[in-house]
Amino acid sequence: MAAIEINGISKRFGSVQAVSDLSFEVGSGRVTGFLGPNGAGKSTTLRMLLGLVHADGGTATFGGRRFEDLPHPSAEVGAVLEDASFHPGRSGRNHLRILAAAGGHPASRVDEVLQLVGLGDAGNRRVKGYSMGMRQRLAIAAALLGDPEVLILDEPANGLDPPGIRWMRDLLRSEAGRGRAVLVSSHLLSEVSQSVDDIVVISHGELRASGSLDQVLGQAQGGGTRVRAEDGEALAAALEAAGIEFTRGDGGALLAGGATPEAVGAAANEHRVALSELVSVGRSLEDVFFELTAGERE
Repeated sequence: MAAIEINGISKRFGSVQAVSDLSFEVGSGRVTGFLGPNGAGKSTTLRMLLGLVHADGGTATFGGRRFEDLPHPSAEVGAVLEDASFHPGRSGRNHLRILAAAGGHPASRVDEVLQLVGLGDAGNRRVKGYSMGMRQRLAIAAALLGDPEVLILDEPANGLDPPGIRWMRDLLRSEAGRGRAVLVSSHLLSEVSQSVDDIVVISHGELRASGSLDQVLGQAQGGGTRVRAEDGEALAAALEAAGIEFTRGDGGALLAGGATPEAVGAAANEHRVALSELVSVGRSLEDVFFELTAGERE
């Protein structure tokens, strides 16, 4: 059974269908990127999963149980939503102490998570003096208090500088390496591509793609092989004879869309065309994202 199971959930706000019959799973030991343009329904989906918004239909469960039915929620699910708030006059350490007491977690866990998120030396400072990045780290510390089996992070890199973003990436990978299920929503597509195992892409509240990162990138249109030869016309004729479609690029290069380097090389070899370049051209996550969401920009 998956750690998170979203099965046909839907939600309408007045005339707006925010989420429509959405289904996907998040596995343990995996980092899953949850992607979509602004207004795609990501936050609504996460709120339905956490019991903060009532779904019109479908189910959103953790190991088959709704969030409100979990016996010890903060020890099973840790979450950071975009609107995390803090009492400005309270220190970071006292903020976590209150949450630890409310969640039934040992007081010793407070200093452990402060060190884990890099706030060990700032724990006694008032939150009003924290930078945006420090507040984000404090929110993540709160999510980790119960050492949960599932982490849900909505835009966790907000306010983080480059070293902080790298720390976040390492944290996600570390938690997945411990067998945790990590669901992370983010606008930083280049960072997501370095951090996740699986991705879920939605648009207009509907699923556009779901699967491992390699699977989704491979299913998307585009990519192929860039090939070049001294005798460009002979190369073009060889590709045409093999039924390989291509377009002409800069410097005499040909782009064989959807064709593997092996197929292109075999076609050239059959016609005795010597190649000076044969390179696989992949698709970036950003390319695939805009393709799947019909070019809608964040």
